[in-house]
Amino acid sequence: MRYASLVLLSIVTIQLNAGDRANMKFIRWFEQISMRDVPEVGGKNASLGEMISTLSHEGITVPQGFAVTADAYWHFIDHNKLREPIKKAFEQLSDITNLEALKKTGNAVRKLIVQGEMPKDLCDEIIAAYHELSKRYQQENADVAVRSSATAEDLPTASFAGQQETFLNVCGDDALLQAYKKDLASLFTDRSIAYRTEKGFDHFEVALSVGVQKMVRSDKACAGVAFSLDTESGFKDVVMIDASYGLGEAIVQGIVIPDEFLVFKPTLKEGYSAIIKKQLGDKKIKIVYNEGDPDELVHEVPVPTEDQLKFCLTDEEVCELAQMVMTIEAHYSEKKGAWCPMDVEWGKDGDDGKLYILQARPETIHGQEQNTHFMTHYKLLATPKKVLLTGESIGKQIVSGVVRVIESAAQIDQVAHGDILVTDMTDPDWVPIMKRAGGIITNRGGRTCHAAIVSRELGIPAIVGAEDATSMLKDGAIVTIDCSQGNKGFVYEGEVPFEEEVIELKKLPEIPVKLMVNIADPDRALHLSSLPVSGVGLARIEFIITNAIKIHPMALLHPEKITDKKIKQEIERITAAYDDKKQFFIDQLALGIGRIAAAFYPREVIVRLSDFKSNEYRNLIGGKYFEPVEENPMIGFRGASRYYNERYREAFAFECAAVKKVRDEMGLTNVTVMIPFVRTLEEGKLVLEEMARNGLKKGENGLRVIMMCEIPSNAVLVDEFSKFFDGFSIGSNDLTQLTLGVDRDSEILASEFDERDPAVKKLIAQAIAGARRHHKYSGICGQAPSDYPEFAQFLIDQGIESISLNPDSVIPFLQARAK
Repeated sequence: MRYASLVLLSIVTIQLNAGDRANMKFIRWFEQISMRDVPEVGGKNASLGEMISTLSHEGITVPQGFAVTADAYWHFIDHNKLREPIKKAFEQLSDITNLEALKKTGNAVRKLIVQGEMPKDLCDEIIAAYHELSKRYQQENADVAVRSSATAEDLPTASFAGQQETFLNVCGDDALLQAYKKDLASLFTDRSIAYRTEKGFDHFEVALSVGVQKMVRSDKACAGVAFSLDTESGFKDVVMIDASYGLGEAIVQGIVIPDEFLVFKPTLKEGYSAIIKKQLGDKKIKIVYNEGDPDELVHEVPVPTEDQLKFCLTDEEVCELAQMVMTIEAHYSEKKGAWCPMDVEWGKDGDDGKLYILQARPETIHGQEQNTHFMTHYKLLATPKKVLLTGESIGKQIVSGVVRVIESAAQIDQVAHGDILVTDMTDPDWVPIMKRAGGIITNRGGRTCHAAIVSRELGIPAIVGAEDATSMLKDGAIVTIDCSQGNKGFVYEGEVPFEEEVIELKKLPEIPVKLMVNIADPDRALHLSSLPVSGVGLARIEFIITNAIKIHPMALLHPEKITDKKIKQEIERITAAYDDKKQFFIDQLALGIGRIAAAFYPREVIVRLSDFKSNEYRNLIGGKYFEPVEENPMIGFRGASRYYNERYREAFAFECAAVKKVRDEMGLTNVTVMIPFVRTLEEGKLVLEEMARNGLKKGENGLRVIMMCEIPSNAVLVDEFSKFFDGFSIGSNDLTQLTLGVDRDSEILASEFDERDPAVKKLIAQAIAGARRHHKYSGICGQAPSDYPEFAQFLIDQGIESISLNPDSVIPFLQARAK
């Protein structure tokens, strides 16, 4: 019988009273410790104690448990006289890049520890504490998580997270003692040895404390991770939450693509439901308890299809969890005396339905002091031939390289420095091979999986969750990874030329007007928010409708008019998470608008309501049943004319409801509404009345409504239109087209299309002057000011209030003004 089992027989009747607790040398209960105790219990355990002792009264719920101290680690090492044998093992390792030698040394040291004898006094204390913990939860043998907590862990400059092992669903005295020894041995995993060496930590100055914490039954509900910032852009004002069914290991291991939520901190603090992103993951697998199998404590099981199509957290739970993360961040920032973004693990208990915080550690990538005086800008210099794959973008870089499709970390010799590593998913054993790669592509995983976390720390661009990457990308092929476009990453065929430019922001000139930016894709908004602009001059919602919604709104209102079964099935698939199909459209549009508005908050964001042409609306799913066929849709049923027309007014109510949700429920009152293609004064009046009927009344709750100035009648009657609207945004493309009678899409007439034509400039000058006369806003959201410096100067001379440019034109525009 093993020594641990013999010990069990002698301590079955141990009762842990106050005196026993005081006499313990190696056990510290979480409520007894704080961040001051890192040298004794490690960063992870210290953080758990800190939260229990200081944040419980603020609603932070942490499962109870205890830490086996770092002194216990040394006691175990010395009891088994292992210091010299371990040192001798390391004498054989002179180069950690020699993977064979690294593996041999790691195996030797781990074997020494696992085969070591548990000191009786240490064994007695661990089991006594475990019995007390079980009693607290009124269980005979509580299910616990056994986690490492290294004394050099979770430091500001080094995250040791994931370097050691975690054992879940450990039940019973003997199992706990075995898990404890295995945890000690994991201090010397190959990856841990390599990591400490690279970070400059002496192997004999780092000890391991072990945390024993009551498991949350998230195997019956869900779990995940949360960050108090956006992990890619470093944007500070959001909480990012990843969630999936079962134990949270499924997310970290990249087994699933989780549900992802973003919550906007400033308006959440004010009591609003500030969710600005809800992205449904696949969640096909979950990790649950494996009852009755002592060798495999947890295992993977499939998730029912109907659950895959639902979010695993309610909106109320998302906001509650985000509030917890904000509270934790505020506490640690106060202790640090500076902003301290946090990386949090959480779980929902399927028995009591409550949310629990399982771990919290400082985020180590963006949490360092950031240099805000410089901006690195990546730009493609040619149009890619072909997009091969897309996935979640990690990092902001662009890189080209040779594809290496690898199945196992043992194939490291096949990867040369700078190659593009393509694999199913990585785990900590892959770190040495990842360090060789110029870029990484994985089939599976989300933004908080292992591949994403390590890529971020190494500064390597990666695309995760790119399904079928290992089968679609051929070994030896050349590809380009583009992570510069926001949260969506692209894999292009071949080598696409690009440039990298470091911009010193203080050298960019100030200009005498507001400089704003045009945005269509909400996923780029957080990245673009750092541009030196005063807000968003044009937020186009057509991109949101095309890419996130995809369905014609009238098809959701009148499904009975759709006769094609395949179209009906596609609509049902896309909207499966919603019983109310109308709400699907409203929510998705609101989330897209909200993300843009939050990124630039409190700066103004001008949201243009839909301006699809009828042929573009027909391309939406189900669109052919509701849209006319027009000979010239450019001057047909578009813009304002749709909003009050019986053919579309029901759908326009969706747009109004979405904007109202953004402003009233999310609290993003920095949103201004813009109406496109207003042909007549009567049309302007009818649209405002229709908006008011749908809860969007100009002036109410500070709502500003402006109109596009893109039809000659708008400039000619600027004084009259000023009575209805709060301002004008000049659409130079349409205004040029309609002034000169030139189809802007005609290649034959391309040379005739010029915004600098005297007739066009006269109308623009007239519009700006009229806006100034009536103290109304005036801006322009066309490309002409960035294409023609003299045109920009003309606008400034006329007294325009703002110039809004496409994102890639903002910096070049300012640089050109500096010359």
